[in-house]
Amino acid sequence: MKGAGFGGASVRTHARTPKSGVLPRKFPKSLILLLTIHKGIWYHQPAKKPAPGWPSVLDKEKHISANEFRVNEGIRVAEVRLIGPDGGNVGVVPIKKALEIARDAELDLVEVSPNANPPVCRVMDFGKFVYERAKKEREAKKSQTKIEMKEIRLRPKTNEHHRGFKVKDARRWLEDGMKVKVSVRFRGREMDYPEIALEDLKEIAHELSDVSTVEQAPQMEGRMMLVVLAPSKTVVKKKEKDKLPQVESEAS
Repeated sequence: MKGAGFGGASVRTHARTPKSGVLPRKFPKSLILLLTIHKGIWYHQPAKKPAPGWPSVLDKEKHISANEFRVNEGIRVAEVRLIGPDGGNVGVVPIKKALEIARDAELDLVEVSPNANPPVCRVMDFGKFVYERAKKEREAKKSQTKIEMKEIRLRPKTNEHHRGFKVKDARRWLEDGMKVKVSVRFRGREMDYPEIALEDLKEIAHELSDVSTVEQAPQMEGRMMLVVLAPSKTVVKKKEKDKLPQVESEAS
C-alpha cells in the first residue's frame, strides 16, 4: 500500500495484522446497525410486571387512617355517590351539588370510599368523626391482650432434681397466662440420641397438662428440640375473672 511520505516521496506502508495472523472480519453496514444499541432504547425500559398473585394483593383497598380522608374541596372528582346527613342514600350527584348540601347542613363532605365507582361521600362533622375514630382505636389497643413467652432450657443430661425447679417455674408462668417454650440443646454426639430429649419433653408436657396445652409439638430446630406450651382454657378464664374485681374497683 502506497502513501504520501515526507517531501512528496512515496512510502510503502503495510496494514498491521494481529499476532494470530488472522485479519479482522468486515461486517456489512446493515449488520453493524443491528448490533448498535442506542441508549434511548434500553435505558427507559418499562417496569416489570409483578409476580403472579401480587396484582390481587396490590389492588386491595388499603386501610385509610383519619388523616388520609379527602374532605370538601379536596375531593377532585366529577360526581359522587352521596350519603346525606341523616344517613340516607341521596344517590349519584355532581360534586358541586354534594358540596352545597354539606354547606347547607353546616357539615363537611367526606370521601369514605375512594375506590368505589363513583366514590362514596358522606355529609358529617369531620372533627367529631376523627375524635370518635381515635377513641375507638385507643379502646381496641387496651382490649388487646399481649401474651408473653417464657423459656426453660434443658440438656439431655439434666438431672430430675434440676428439671423439677424448671418445671415449677413453667407452671407458675402458665398460671399467670404466659406461654412457655421448653428447649433441649444438644452438644457433640448427643445429636445421635434425639429420643432422649423427646422423652423428656413428653414428660414435662404431661406434668403440666392440668394447666397447659401443647401449642407446638416437639420438633428439631438446628441443634435444639423444643415444644411450646400455652395456658389452658381454664387458666385463661380464671385469669379473666380475677381481672374483673380490679376493673370494677378502678371504675368506682
